[in-house]
Amino acid sequence: MTRIFPAAVAATLLLSTAALAEIMVNDPYVRSSTPSSPTGAAFMMLMNTGDADDRLVAASSDVAGRVELHTHTEDANGVMRMGEVEGGIPVPAGETVMLKRGGLHVMFMGLTAPLVQDSEIDVTLTFEKAGDMQIKIPVDHARKPDHGAMDGSSMDHSNDG
Repeated sequence: MTRIFPAAVAATLLLSTAALAEIMVNDPYVRSSTPSSPTGAAFMMLMNTGDADDRLVAASSDVAGRVELHTHTEDANGVMRMGEVEGGIPVPAGETVMLKRGGLHVMFMGLTAPLVQDSEIDVTLTFEKAGDMQIKIPVDHARKPDHGAMDGSSMDHSNDG
């Protein structure tokens, strides 16, 4: 019985720790692309219903040669630049983080095929504590077409690599 007890305690502690960061993905969508588009982007809400802070540290998908976590920033001249988020995207306990147009998003670079309206893509989101989460994201160009759009702003993609 002595050998079973420490193993049971260790298993309980591991389960408790894993359950502290509970991530839910709501309302994901990816914009459709043209046959010649080299990039695409996905948007969603990341809800941490757990008691511990977490962080989205990576994303992957077979629809692109490279997948990065991106954001937009404005330089001193008012030019919007898109670039990779260093260190991932924090998802604090009990909060929702919006990945939306003009802000944080999942960037697909080197698309292997066009993102076709009404299809779905498979994406793996990797969280620091919650681990890997496989999701299906619908391709929906019509949904929120102006959501987060930057009216009249110029966009510099020089950091897109």
